[in-house]
Amino acid sequence: MSPVPRPRRAIQFVGLAALAGVLVAGFALPVVGPLGAYAKTTVGDFNDLPAALKTSALAQSTRIYDADGGLIATAYSRDRTVVPGDRIAPVMRRAIVDIEDHRFYQHGALDLKGLVRALHTDAGSGRIAQGASTLTQQYVKNVLVEAAGDDAGAVRQAQRQTLDRKIRELRYAMTLEKKLSKDEILTGYLNIAFFGEQAYGVEAAAERYFSVHAADLSLPQAALLAGLVQSPTAYDPVTSPRLAKERRDTVLRAMAGYGTITREQSRQAIATPLGLHVSAPRQGCATASDGAGFFCDYVRQVVLGDPAFGRTAAQRQALWRQGGLEIHTTLVPKAQQALRRSVTSHVLTTDRAAAAMAVVQPGTGRIVAMGQSREYGVGSHQTQIDLSVGTRMGGGLGFPTGSVFKPVVAAAALENDIGPSRKYPAPYTMAWPAMTDCAGRKYPEAGEVHNDSPSLVGPFAMPEAMAKSVNTYFAQLEADTGLCAVATTAAKLGITAQADGSRLQVVPSLTLGTNDLTPLDVADVYATFAAHGTTCSPVAVTSVKAPDGHELSVPQADCHRALSADVADTVTGMLKGVVEDGTGRPAGLSGRDSAGKTGTTDSSEQVWFAGYTPELSGAVVVGDAEHPRDLDGQSIGGSVVGQAFGGTLAGPIWRDAIEGALDGQPAGKLASGG
Repeated sequence: MSPVPRPRRAIQFVGLAALAGVLVAGFALPVVGPLGAYAKTTVGDFNDLPAALKTSALAQSTRIYDADGGLIATAYSRDRTVVPGDRIAPVMRRAIVDIEDHRFYQHGALDLKGLVRALHTDAGSGRIAQGASTLTQQYVKNVLVEAAGDDAGAVRQAQRQTLDRKIRELRYAMTLEKKLSKDEILTGYLNIAFFGEQAYGVEAAAERYFSVHAADLSLPQAALLAGLVQSPTAYDPVTSPRLAKERRDTVLRAMAGYGTITREQSRQAIATPLGLHVSAPRQGCATASDGAGFFCDYVRQVVLGDPAFGRTAAQRQALWRQGGLEIHTTLVPKAQQALRRSVTSHVLTTDRAAAAMAVVQPGTGRIVAMGQSREYGVGSHQTQIDLSVGTRMGGGLGFPTGSVFKPVVAAAALENDIGPSRKYPAPYTMAWPAMTDCAGRKYPEAGEVHNDSPSLVGPFAMPEAMAKSVNTYFAQLEADTGLCAVATTAAKLGITAQADGSRLQVVPSLTLGTNDLTPLDVADVYATFAAHGTTCSPVAVTSVKAPDGHELSVPQADCHRALSADVADTVTGMLKGVVEDGTGRPAGLSGRDSAGKTGTTDSSEQVWFAGYTPELSGAVVVGDAEHPRDLDGQSIGGSVVGQAFGGTLAGPIWRDAIEGALDGQPAGKLASGG
């Protein structure tokens, strides 16, 4: 340490001496001379300082678990797990006391003997050689730093080396010593202290450096951790193992000197290597396995956005930052793994286009899988934008859905007494029929709607038109049903806005899927058909336990009847035809009932497949979210796409994901009405 400049050294010495005078006067001890006069004039101010230290729950790690109880990810502003005193090894408690404040159990908030020793040493050495803060005072300082959070200015203010800070800390420490036992103060200190390498508290430190719990620390391990708190950076055993061992050995010698351990135990421990078994910090959704980072982020958005977790955004943000939550979710590992395998095998991470998929459980709204072909993160070919959801949940702007919207039009028609036998001429091309929206705005006959092929001409009834995805048929069906009736049915199915939060565009092209929706939106709509007309809002969280162990209320799925069972089952019958003998045949499942619909947007910029079994409903989209362009001619999944269709590009992704998710489960039967 370089010598302190003489003027500064004098100021520091006078400050320490003044502090000693204030403290001695505060304890009503006789003091004479100038120091005593100073103390007498200041002791009143000392007694007037606030005595109660405002403490709040320590920021801890939040753990997010899947439906089987497996850990998805750990998120934190402070990597900390608070543990009670009986879950900290006794040798750890003894080590920290011996090296930081060996008379901790003999003195009060102030160690007068230590203060006098420090004053004498500092004066004799000509430099600030020895501090006098007790463990209680150190605990108070840590509480003040913790309260400053991530505000750098507030942290500097809490750490400033000034006389008034020292006096204020002591005032708080004196009150704490009256309220808490020594063991409680020591436990609090061990849970709040910073041990380096992003580890706050002894439990996180034990896991970080040795991959053990604080309760299982050995003597050499405890000594190393106890030595770190003085300077976590200088004595970091990962980056500075030699200095770390020297510091550890200093702690061991101190423990032997105070009789906590024997000289032989100290000698043996000093002879052992550091024995590090480092567990690297695993922070945030980027660490989630099986591509579950997007689902993890969705869970975070639920906590930050749902009033169940706080009436205001500030309250919810504080809850998330404070952490220590144990969040159990709906994610099914088997389904998530199958989804991940499928999207990444059919669309490569490096492809210009990306695939996104969401899977829900009909009748419950539980999100069982969610992911995309891109990795979650900020690196090359990564993204933190969840393409399966809209902007309100941290996602994207959605995609035009194409013909996957046609079942909504069919459901609206059935609800308005237009049966599946209704036929239309359905020529290759025709003008859009005249229509009126819910606000009374009239759309006259105009423009042109056409089918995908000149050979695709009617007449058709509804089931065949659905199987072959006949645009001109559904334009006429929409006109006879009424634009407002279609929009009303869409709203009952949960579609009230586009992915960016803007209003649904209720225009004639509604039936062709010109609104921007997300895979989760569409999967939830199709789950209503699978559940015989019962719709459920999507849910991702099943339970949340607070740091103190009590259960928080969580959002519940809003399940209610949206369609009659007959209408829903009739739509199912038509969608079974799509995968059995229509555009969705490439998505058909082997030995299992399934129903679904393909979708291809203008210029083949996006392709969709949405479908369901009795057990699962899922939707897949393939497209370029950043720069939409024709998928024809692009290299996707290692092959150049000749002509992109929902059935041939998105359909196999859905098939492989759902087959993998349901592998080994009995095959249920879908109802077919009409």
